[in-house]
Formats: sequence, C-alpha cells, structure tokens
Amino acid sequence: MSVNPVIIEMLAAYRCQNEREVVGALREIMQNVALLALSRTDFFQKAAFYGGTALRILYGLNRGSEDMDFTLLEQDESFDLKDYSSELETEFSSFGLHAVFSRKLKADGNNIQSGFLKSNTLVQLLSIGLDEELIKRIHPQSEIKIKVEVDVCPPEGVHTEIRYVYQPIPFAIRSCTLPTLLSGKLHAVLFRKWRTRIKGRDWYDLAWYAAKHPEYNRKHLEMRSRQSGDYDKQEPLTASTVLQLLTQRLEEVDIEAMKADVRPFLRNPKDIDFWNKEFFLDAFSKLKEM
Repeated sequence: MSVNPVIIEMLAAYRCQNEREVVGALREIMQNVALLALSRTDFFQKAAFYGGTALRILYGLNRGSEDMDFTLLEQDESFDLKDYSSELETEFSSFGLHAVFSRKLKADGNNIQSGFLKSNTLVQLLSIGLDEELIKRIHPQSEIKIKVEVDVCPPEGVHTEIRYVYQPIPFAIRSCTLPTLLSGKLHAVLFRKWRTRIKGRDWYDLAWYAAKHPEYNRKHLEMRSRQSGDYDKQEPLTASTVLQLLTQRLEEVDIEAMKADVRPFLRNPKDIDFWNKEFFLDAFSKLKEM
C-alpha cells in the first residue's frame, strides 16, 4: 500500500536538515495519526489529552515530545488500552504506514496504564520516499517508540474542553484545559521522581506557560499533590505555598543538567543558553491561580 500524500506533505513541511530532525518529524506525525485513530472511537468520551505533547499539537509548543499522556475523566480501573489497539493499527495502515501497539502490564498500586506504538524507522521513511541521503545513517533495526499513558485514577479538579486538530485531516478530541495542564506541569516540576536526573523538558514547558498562559488550577494541583503523597498538610495549598515550593525546588536542581535534557528536543539548542536561576524566579512570579 502506498503512503497517503497527506503524510508526505506533512513530513515535507518540517524541512528536515538531518536524520535527527527526520525521526522527530515522523514521531510527531505518528502522534497525530494516533490521535485521529482514538477520535474515531469512544476514547475521548472517557479520557482527555494531557501533557507536553498536548501542548505541542494543540498550542504550538516549540519542542519535541516523545510520549502521549491522557487522563480518564473518572476513575475506572477496568479501563484497558488494549481495547484500542486494533483501531490504532488500522488507522496507520489506512495512511500507508505501519505501527504495532502493545500494552504494558500495570504494576500493582500504579495509577498509570501504558503501552507502546512501535514502527521500524527506516522502513517507514523509505516507504514515504524520503531522500535516501538524508536517512542513510539510520540503523536498519532502529524503531520509533511512542509511549501512550493513561491515568486511570485521576484526582479531582480536572477540567476539559473540546479542541480540534487539522492534520492529517480535521478531527475533534477532548483535552484538559490550559489551567489544568499547567497544574499537572507544576506537579511534575515539584515532585516528579525521574530516576536520578532532572527532566529539563518540564522546566521548558513551565517557562512557556509563564510567558503565554500563566493561570493554573490550584484545586487540581492540590488534589494531585495529595494523591501522590507529596502534600499532606491539613491546610489548603495556597499560591504562596506553591511559590515557596518552586523556589525551594529551584535551589535543588542542576540547571546545566536541565539544559542537557531538553536540548535534543529543540530545533535550536542555543535557545536555552541563557537559562539561570534568576530567569526561573522571574517566570515563577508570573504564575497565578485561576
């Protein structure tokens, strides 16, 4: 089956200059196709788009994002991502692409259900007809893997809305509102336990919010923080406490490590050369509760 011309047009629009950009562009196209597949099912009657990839696709965040995050609208531990595997694979096939979805078993006590969309990078790009000189350094066994995660036990205070995506064709999805998305990002900045490293992508996103959409859903942040066990005080979480926690967290992190984490996801890695503590303190000052 030949690749749909829409996919070729989408890839051409990236104007990739090297193999890293080609792979990143293909991953983003696959994310759009996956959303389209889910939109044809009842998925968005039960769940909403969440996280950094939602920011990129819906609001133009200027960084790459590997994973696709969702949250159920109500707790449902019987929810099973596997129910959507056939629709995902069929949608890719309809565009002349190939991807396989596999569900990862959820550990006991973990609220996150996850799976992976996988595709052979070289086979996919050659089927699109991309210039072989641009992709000749890609290993034949290289895979593009997109982790899909769903929070099946969401905390209270999630607000959602219907948003529209226009590629590869126009379609509608349900997404968390920007204040709810920012609350999730604040929780990640403050409390994410990511091996022994700092996830600079969280801080990049936080700076984006501070510049463009600084209002956060304080109630959702408090409920999420209590659910994760990171905030257990009797008194409500206030805006001043959030600022205090952010300032304390900033003192704990290595800004050079943050830069190293996020640079591979930027078109121009020099965009964050100026990052320092004074910049983030200023960004914190712009945040305000909804």
